[in-house]
Parts: sequence; structure tokens; C-alpha cells
Amino acid sequence: MSMAIGSAAVEGFALSIGLILALGPQNVFVMRQGLMKSHVFAVCLACSIFDAVLITAGVLGMGAFLSSIEGAEKTIAIGATLFLVGYGFLRIRSAMNPEGMSTEGEGESSLKATIGAAAAFTFLNPHVYVDTLLLIGGTSSRYLGDERIAFGIGAATASFVFFFSLGYGAKSLSEVLNKPKSWRYIDLSIACIMFFIAAAIMQPHL
Repeated sequence: MSMAIGSAAVEGFALSIGLILALGPQNVFVMRQGLMKSHVFAVCLACSIFDAVLITAGVLGMGAFLSSIEGAEKTIAIGATLFLVGYGFLRIRSAMNPEGMSTEGEGESSLKATIGAAAAFTFLNPHVYVDTLLLIGGTSSRYLGDERIAFGIGAATASFVFFFSLGYGAKSLSEVLNKPKSWRYIDLSIACIMFFIAAAIMQPHL
């Protein structure tokens, strides 16, 4: 693997992790199933695959479309940078008044209901389309050929790593994620990731 391909994969992984870490109903659902020890593998695999499908659509669809527009690279870079910087500041604002992740409530018991709920938490969340199709897809347009594929693989891999870690580490992670103080550090870390990637995107155009 060349250094450029490796760098693209790492950037895709970091961007995806930064976006997916943010507190959301899908994450709470996975953790709740993990705490109940109910269909943990199935729900982790389903959420990972659903995200990977959307990321692939973003990278091969939106990313390919944007990269085909002549002269659009700088505009895309500026747009992605503004989004990332804005998202980073939102995470900093969240860190100023952090809230814990509540995992109270019942999880799904049947396999069919579990997969159905996983699909609903994924595809009925409008933010997932902004993250995967627009942001990840748009950022991937900076790359061509094998580098874009590596970026997509890195982004998709982040979903598998995150969801399986969350599902199988639910008991220990819930003790951490239920504490508002932990989210202060998580949100600040996400902000740093967003600012770093924004700088990497704009660097070639400065």
C-alpha cells in the first residue's frame, strides 16, 4: 500500500469515527442491546453494513459525481471545510454543557424486531445522509481511483470497529458514556478531528 493510499484510508477512518461518535439514537440502541446481551452480533453487523452501504453510495455516487465537475474541487474543498469547522464548533459548544448517554429503557427481544429497529434508527435519521452521502462522499471527491476506494474502505471500517466495540463493550462503556464529564472530552476530541481534517482538505488550495 502506497503512502497516499494509506493516508486516504486513515483520513476516511478518522472522518467517519468523528461523525459516528456523536451522541445519537442509533448508538444508544446498539449499547442497549449490548447491555441486554440480546442479538448483539446481529445488531452490530446490521448497523455496520447499513452504514457501509450508505458510505459506498456516497463515495461511488456523490464523490464520483462531484469529482467529474470541472473546476469544482476548490468549491467542494471550501464547502467541506466550512461544514467540518462548523461541526467542530458545535461539538465544542456541546462540550461546554455535556450530557450523558442514557441507556435506560427496553431493548428489542426478537431478531426480526432488532434488525427492523436497527434499520429504522439508521435510515430514518436524516443526519446519516448528510454524514455519509454529502460529507464523506464529498470529501472523497478529493481522491481518484485507488485512493478514493481506500478512503471509502477506511470510512466503512470505522463503522464496523465502532459498532462492534459499542455492542460488546456496552457494560464498561456505558459506565463512561453515562457521565457528562466523559462527553466533554469526547466532544472536544471530535472537534479536534474535524479541525484537523478541514486543514488537510484546504491545505492544497492555500
